[in-house]
Amino acid sequence: MSKSLLQFIIEEQRNIPGATGDFTGLLNDIVSACKQIAHDVNKGALIGVLGSAGSENVQGETQKKLDVITNEIFIKANEWSGHLAAMASEEMDDIYPIPAQYPKGKYLVTFDPLDGSSNIDVNISVGTIFSILRCPEGVTEPTAADFMQPGTKQVCAGYALYGPATMIVLTTGHGVNGFTLDRDVGDFFLTHPNMSIPADTAEFAINMSNRRFWEEPVQRYVEECVKGKDGGREKNFNMRWVASMVAEVHRILTRGGIFMYPFDTKDPTKPGKLRLMYEANPMSFIVEQAGGLSSTGRGRIMEIVPSGLHQRVPVILGSKNEVERVVGYHLEG
Repeated sequence: MSKSLLQFIIEEQRNIPGATGDFTGLLNDIVSACKQIAHDVNKGALIGVLGSAGSENVQGETQKKLDVITNEIFIKANEWSGHLAAMASEEMDDIYPIPAQYPKGKYLVTFDPLDGSSNIDVNISVGTIFSILRCPEGVTEPTAADFMQPGTKQVCAGYALYGPATMIVLTTGHGVNGFTLDRDVGDFFLTHPNMSIPADTAEFAINMSNRRFWEEPVQRYVEECVKGKDGGREKNFNMRWVASMVAEVHRILTRGGIFMYPFDTKDPTKPGKLRLMYEANPMSFIVEQAGGLSSTGRGRIMEIVPSGLHQRVPVILGSKNEVERVVGYHLEG
C-alpha cells in the first residue's frame, strides 16, 4: 500500500534540522477536521445539514448550515492540542485566539471551512482551504496584525476536496502531493505524488455572466479563447466553471487550465471577489509549487502584504503560458 499522509509528513519533517514534530501534530489535527467535515458533507440531507443557516458572515454572504457547522468542526479539532496560537476563518469577523485553558503553540492558521458552499445543496464538489503561518517570535497573545504576512511566508498550504473521492492536496514548499481518503481504513494515502500543471492548456474557467464588467485585458483574452483558431489562437478552447475554487484548482492541478476571478466594475468598492488570506494565498502557493503561476494580473499574489483578514484580490492562476499572456495584456494597458 502507498504511504499514508502522516507517514509522508513525518518523513518530510526528518529532513528539517531542529524539527520538533509540532507541525506534524498540527497537520494531523487539520486532517482530523477534514475527515469529520467529509463525513457531514457526505451525509448531507440525511442528517439535516443542507440549506441556509439564516445568517450572514462578515462579507455579507448568506451562510449555509454547513458553513457554520464546518467552521465549528475545524476550530474544535485544532484549538486544544497546543500547536496553534490563533486561527482566522472566512466565517468569523475577527481572529479566534486559543482559549486560555489550552496551551499556545507557534503556528497560526487561516481557513475557509467550506469553499463553494453555494453548491452544497445541488451535490457538487466543495472543499476546505487552509494556510499555515508562523506566529511571530515572542508573541503569546496574537492579534490580527500578526496574521498580516505575505503568502511567501506560508509554512504549508492545502485543501481538502469533497468529491466522488475525498482528497487532501498540500504543499510545504517542496512540490505538491495529493492524498485520497480510504474510508475502510479511515486514513489518507498518497495517490497523486508530485502534481504538476502543464505549461500549456486549452481550458479556461471564468464566470462569463460578469463579462460586461471586466477590464479590457481580460475581455481581450477571453474573446481570443472563445474565437480560438478563428480569432488567431493556435487552438480552440473549452470553458469550465464550477463556482467552487477547490474544484477549479484541482482540475487545473490534474490536467492544466487557467482560472480567473478578475477585478470587475460590478461593485467598484471591492478590489476582487476572492479573499487573499484563506483562498488566494494558499491556492497560489500550491499552484506555484506545481509549476504554475498566480497573479492579480498586475503582480504576484504571494508578494502582497495583507492589510486586513478579509482582504479581497483579483485572481488569475494556472498554466504558466496562459497566465503570462493575461498578465502581459494587463501590463500593456
